Amino acid sequence: MTTGETISHHGAELSFDDKMSYADYLKLEQVLNAQKPLSDAHDELLFIVQHQTSELWMKLAIHELQSAASCIEQDSYSQAFKTLSRVARIFDQLNSAWDVLRTMTPSDYTRFRESLGQSSGFQSYQYRAIEYMAGNKQAALLQPHKHNRSIHAWLTEVLHQPSIYDVSIRALSRNGLSIDPSVLNRDLTTPYQKDVSVSQAWAEVYKFPDKYWCLYELAEKLVDFEDYFRRWRFNHVTTVERIIGFKRGTGGTEGVPYLRRMLEVVLFPELWSVRGDL
Repeated sequence: MTTGETISHHGAELSFDDKMSYADYLKLEQVLNAQKPLSDAHDELLFIVQHQTSELWMKLAIHELQSAASCIEQDSYSQAFKTLSRVARIFDQLNSAWDVLRTMTPSDYTRFRESLGQSSGFQSYQYRAIEYMAGNKQAALLQPHKHNRSIHAWLTEVLHQPSIYDVSIRALSRNGLSIDPSVLNRDLTTPYQKDVSVSQAWAEVYKFPDKYWCLYELAEKLVDFEDYFRRWRFNHVTTVERIIGFKRGTGGTEGVPYLRRMLEVVLFPELWSVRGDL
């Protein structure tokens, strides 16, 4: 075989001296060298990998939520439905990650917990962005990100943008359903508050699904998303309680009590209450 001749096995490329390989495309050297345990504890690698992969899934969720909101604003509902279905599946993946982390015992975790310092999942700026995009606008929670000007600026921008529910309510209005102007012109930097006109609009959609099919399906896609998001929160608090009990979190939060309060947050209130109103 002459020098430079392509080597193949059943059609597969085997020589990548001057070609882009799988590892090149995915930047695997950088990705697989990003895990730097600070202790000799066996389970610290599990802890790092679980959180890094979760952040990658959250990056994709943000990408998809931005796309879905844009599609809804343009009344491109079919694409929005596909994208929101993907977001729900992403949160299914995030939920599965807790199952792996729960194989770590309290004794395993205590061997490297001090290595975390004050770092905590509470400080995840991507999770904060998802909360904002979903409508849980808490301006005070920008504070942990002030040390990073670019991240703080990005989160501030997300805080001021309409949430996926805001753009959905505007879609109700565009389709002839009566929405109180105070809702359409509300301060987007504050948490959404349940409104009678929005409840009545969604009730109309659910009473006449054939007439408002796109809005009806949009409602169910939003419920799917919040359903999986709630499961993620529940799995989070259960995992934390299983591993550290009621100790305070490394980032200074109350730990389990704080996470339990987060379970009470309802993102799309009218879409849940409408079921009992029909």
